[in-house]
Amino acid sequence: MRSAAICVLPGIVLVALLNAAPEPAKPVPHPKGYVCYRAAGPMKIDGILDEAAWSAAEWSDPFVDIEGDAKPKPRHTTRMKMLWDDEALYIAAELEEPHVWATLTDHDAVIFHDPDFEVFLDPDGNNHHYAELELNAKNTTWDLLLSKPYRDGGFAVNAWEISGLQTAVKVNGTINNPGDKDTGWTLEIKWPWKGLQELSNVNIPPRDGDQWRINFSRVEWDFDTVNGKYVKTPKKPEYNWVWSPQGVIDMHRPERWGYVQFSTAKPGTAAFVPDANAGTKDLLHKVYYAQRDYKKKHSKYANTTAELGIAEKVVIETTSNGFEAQTNNFLIRADSQIIDQEAERRRTK
Repeated sequence: MRSAAICVLPGIVLVALLNAAPEPAKPVPHPKGYVCYRAAGPMKIDGILDEAAWSAAEWSDPFVDIEGDAKPKPRHTTRMKMLWDDEALYIAAELEEPHVWATLTDHDAVIFHDPDFEVFLDPDGNNHHYAELELNAKNTTWDLLLSKPYRDGGFAVNAWEISGLQTAVKVNGTINNPGDKDTGWTLEIKWPWKGLQELSNVNIPPRDGDQWRINFSRVEWDFDTVNGKYVKTPKKPEYNWVWSPQGVIDMHRPERWGYVQFSTAKPGTAAFVPDANAGTKDLLHKVYYAQRDYKKKHSKYANTTAELGIAEKVVIETTSNGFEAQTNNFLIRADSQIIDQEAERRRTK
């Protein structure tokens, strides 16, 4: 499940993981990357992926369990693809499912109580002010803005709306009918750039080669058939199948999300460029999690990485209620915000 803690929002109760998930037992590999090409023509958002532009876009790798190789392979295949143009980011997904069902019809309901598809997007990759979008097979949506991860005291702005958002779903079968076998469902999302401008000060629309942090999740539930209807099996947790594994059962760790790399090249000709600073960022997050554990035990933050049991040296400055750790022009704060100091200097010139 996402959480062992409850975060109350106006009108809803949101299950949010604060400190429940343990750290990965072993290092998590570099997050996945996807090269997103410009759409070759107009896009019609109808849930049917028949535009020529989609044919030129590559499918992602099949989704895996949120914890990665530590868990079994998902029983149903999920994959996504992306395109972009001057107006928007386009996302398509294909969800294999022999029994398509959904119950929620109210916008901004807690959609993951149904089987759903989710998008998490942090354009500047600083772990703060990121967006989440969820939709079910009835095309019911929930869009929300996160100030920062729940574990750091972040909150969800449930009233936030993605300006100009368009979504569509195509069910390949019959929804909510246990009497037959379905193929699954496909979806399309048009996420206009104007709906992303408030998240960061990166280039919008993006430029060739720009990379943003993004991830996708599919929530799946075990079910029973009761009186001709699908009903979630009691006391069974959901499955979380994702594009880029998180290493723990928590989607709200933006540092583990994948990368979308925007390209103006001919589809299929550009190579994804791994983040050259990934090692530095991973080290700073290693310090961040070690500091959280240290403070729980000692009621204060450590002043050196040696105190944290970390061999690598990172400059740490502490205060009575926080810390900053920095190395190689990157800085991380006690609330998990990571800052590219060189990029900040360029922006303020």
